[in-house]
Amino acid sequence: MRYKKINRQLFIDNRKRFASKLKTNALAVFNSNDVMPTSADGHMKFKQSADLFYLSGVDQEDSILLIYPDAKDGQHKEILFLKETSELIAIWEGHKLTKEEAREISGIEKVYWLTEFETLFNTLMCDCDCVYLNTNEHIRAVVKVETRDARFMKSCMEKYPIHRYERSAPLMHELRAIKSAYEAELIQHACNITEKGFRRLLGFVKPGVWEHEIEAELVHEFVWNRSEGFAYTPIIASGASSCVLHYIENNKQCMDGDILLLDVAAEYANYNSDLTRCLPVNGKFSKRQKDVYNAVLRVMKSATAMLVPGNNITDYNKEVGKLMEEELIKLGLLNADAVKKQDPEKPLYKKYFMHGTSHHLGLDVHDLGSRFRKFEAGMVFTCEPGIYIPEENLGIRIENDILLTEKAPKDLMATIPIEADEIEELMNQKVHA
Repeated sequence: MRYKKINRQLFIDNRKRFASKLKTNALAVFNSNDVMPTSADGHMKFKQSADLFYLSGVDQEDSILLIYPDAKDGQHKEILFLKETSELIAIWEGHKLTKEEAREISGIEKVYWLTEFETLFNTLMCDCDCVYLNTNEHIRAVVKVETRDARFMKSCMEKYPIHRYERSAPLMHELRAIKSAYEAELIQHACNITEKGFRRLLGFVKPGVWEHEIEAELVHEFVWNRSEGFAYTPIIASGASSCVLHYIENNKQCMDGDILLLDVAAEYANYNSDLTRCLPVNGKFSKRQKDVYNAVLRVMKSATAMLVPGNNITDYNKEVGKLMEEELIKLGLLNADAVKKQDPEKPLYKKYFMHGTSHHLGLDVHDLGSRFRKFEAGMVFTCEPGIYIPEENLGIRIENDILLTEKAPKDLMATIPIEADEIEELMNQKVHA
């Protein structure tokens, strides 16, 4: 892996918290992700299961983690299974983890080769009372491909039909929503890499540059700083495309007078950042562009202040909506009388601000966490209001990543330029340097 060694105490602590949530005499199973095929003999770059990584730190395919706190044999409370390497694999695919390396990464003492899994798993199944199986449960998830965990679930339930089965997903939603100090540091590191990429663009963006050229600049900076690359498919949207929420073609030329909406961020060690900024392609916001930009920025600052323990996503979004209504009225986009008479279930501001303001961030960009849970210290949320005016080819979204603490929200992107005047100044300094 490109990233520097992570303190294994992170994974040791995560397993302890997870084990404490299990029922008596329960065995939990986590599988690595598949290496996804393309066509012919091609395959996509491997991306580890976030849950398995969270609990073990193992970033390799063909891996299985077992957690069995009440195991009769004390050495089997935690077990890792890895694919055994060979000279042939080493020649064609490169180095794979040794047992010693896996112990050092994870803090798990008992490591077996994958070929030993079936025999040992059968032994443990004869002892345990229930089994926790892992599934991808997320309100935004659209699962069209059968995962390794899903295949294992089917085979396990066929072979052991009268065992009691439980879901690991609710426990992972509860645990992963709260970030430890180690995790906050990794997310901060991803944010710092993102900042380097954004600052690189301030002297690069100008009329005539292509969106894909901007993407290339970011890739260079991210990878140079030990990132695997983008945390998500980058949105580099100029002109009318700035009003398309998930525009990912990145194939247009940036023209004089355009706004360039950049929803781009780096990952680091599987942890993600999530940034949105808007630049005037020619280095100077028009009055209208700046007015809309500053309206969004005011909403963002007020929304950030509401990301505090005890609040909840429903009340939070309602309050952000009220702030947005005020700004849209000032911009002449909404009528104050119409807003007073609106259907509360269909607020008028949704015409110009149609998405949510915040989501959990961590090992997944849209990380695990219940929308019915009150905000708690240790949660990390994005804060990303926006105003989109298609008839003006003008879309503005501004986004930072916020760590909730007992004292006050901590902006993990506080050093990334955000004020319109500062952005203009930096763009023109670099242009004329």
